[in-house]
Amino acid sequence: MPEQSKLKTTLSHLLIPLVGILVFIILYLFRHLDNNRLTSWNWVFSDLNMLFFIPILIVGIFIIFRVFSLPFARQRPGLFLFLISFAVCSVFWKVPEVIIDASRYFTQAKHFKLYGVQYFISEWGNGIHAWTDLPLVPFLYGIVFKLFGESRAFIQVLTTLFFSFTVVLTYLTGKSLWDESTGLFAGALLLGIPYIYSQVPLMLVDIPTMFFLTLACFTCIMAIKKGGVWIVCSSLAIFCAIFSKYSTWMMLSVLVIIFVVFMVQGEQPGSEVRQGRRTIVLRGLITVICAALLAGTVALFKLDVITGQISFLREYQVPGLRRWGESFISTFLYQVHPFITIASLYALYRALKEKDLKFLIVSWLILLIVVFQIQRSRYVMVTFPMLALMASYGLQAISSLNIKKHILACAVGTSLVVAMYGYLPFLQTMSLGNLQAAAEYMDSHESEGIAVFTVQSEDTAVSQAVTVPIFDLFTDKEIRHYYDDSYSLSREEIDTSPLRFTWEYKAPRYYSGEFTAVSAKLAAAVISNGPIKKLPPWIEEKLEGYSKIKEFYVSTGIFKYSPGITLYSINQSVEP
Repeated sequence: MPEQSKLKTTLSHLLIPLVGILVFIILYLFRHLDNNRLTSWNWVFSDLNMLFFIPILIVGIFIIFRVFSLPFARQRPGLFLFLISFAVCSVFWKVPEVIIDASRYFTQAKHFKLYGVQYFISEWGNGIHAWTDLPLVPFLYGIVFKLFGESRAFIQVLTTLFFSFTVVLTYLTGKSLWDESTGLFAGALLLGIPYIYSQVPLMLVDIPTMFFLTLACFTCIMAIKKGGVWIVCSSLAIFCAIFSKYSTWMMLSVLVIIFVVFMVQGEQPGSEVRQGRRTIVLRGLITVICAALLAGTVALFKLDVITGQISFLREYQVPGLRRWGESFISTFLYQVHPFITIASLYALYRALKEKDLKFLIVSWLILLIVVFQIQRSRYVMVTFPMLALMASYGLQAISSLNIKKHILACAVGTSLVVAMYGYLPFLQTMSLGNLQAAAEYMDSHESEGIAVFTVQSEDTAVSQAVTVPIFDLFTDKEIRHYYDDSYSLSREEIDTSPLRFTWEYKAPRYYSGEFTAVSAKLAAAVISNGPIKKLPPWIEEKLEGYSKIKEFYVSTGIFKYSPGITLYSINQSVEP
């Protein structure tokens, strides 16, 4: 028997990693099936050197296996998951802002920093253009700017904290519903989703929304099971989830599932089911009423804005999702490690076989994604903690801890290597990174401010004006923005454009000012779609006496929209 056990261990050490590497190779060979709009394997691995990559994969899997075998992982699982997730995500802070939507959240947060909380609350949706955004996350970003300064580094720390706490909440949810092992593997498996690493460094709302939705689920479970202060925590968490992103409103239906599951099981508290159910009803009602009162108060204050946004989402966003979608093959086989998806599918079989109602709690959000055909990774991402819980539940059917750790190591190790050696270098070549590079360069320049000119061209469906906030995010210098509004898409083209918000963007008043004379204290920057051959006459006139000092036009060559930037200064020669 000891020899059989040793043989089984040896086989698992070799066979499972071998299968993991084979799965990667298969995915690579069929990478054309990945139609993700940001990190498609077809783009990321277009020139992959397999002889270089496979050894790194093997090392990555081995390291993750050893890390999750540490005694600390079993002794302090929550702290272990927090530290490991934060450390891993900090590697990706080098990713530039690669999604133009960041300009909206920066603009809203900067209004908070410059004009204060009262202005933000009163003008959000009016003087502060809110598009289809809800205020909570920009409000939190504004607090960070106010307390620590207008630096992207602090925003990245915050978003990484949101993700790390989401990992911990996933662990706690699994532990609360089943046991510590299910929770630990669930939290760890959340690190086996490479797409997440492309999103954590960005100034968007998706990672914070994922945190607040997961927090709402966990605190609701605890409120029903234990009552007391958990009811208050749950009400606040639900409120935060409601005002993070409109897509969470449908996702919050999972709270009803939590309530129904505990009602049917009648677990809390007392010796009789009937007594437990009465308590569950009371706790559930108090939680919902408190959350509704909080959310309703804010909603009434901004009712005209919110109703307008909802109407717009129904007319524009919902039909648009059918045009801008990504396949489930892309999301659940490439952007999520296949082992997680396979374990989740097996978990469904296991739950049906064992008639485990609690599984409905963690599978509900994925069911909504499938039923409503929500095929966009950024919108699906908020459900990934529940997907990790499903996968962990499926893995618990395996009796051997060693085999489970090998599967975990393959999923997490492969995903980290894919993200670090595939996604990271690819994202660093994306053209929006030109804005960051130029801004950081200008911070070392002697000028006191920067006049930014945006050149609009007919070869792009994006209004260049929205690039200025992203440029501003990376520089400490004061900016004045000048743009040519003589060209625009037709109203019909704007109405159906996936980047419609860029044309409806309203330049903030803090960028206004006059560029009246040549000044050694004021540098200039011209943002255009690709290298600019000839400056428009109105910019040439403004830049008389200025010379070009540097250009930033790095591009993947994949996207039609590739913003670049040229810098100018008085009495300086061109840099080689």
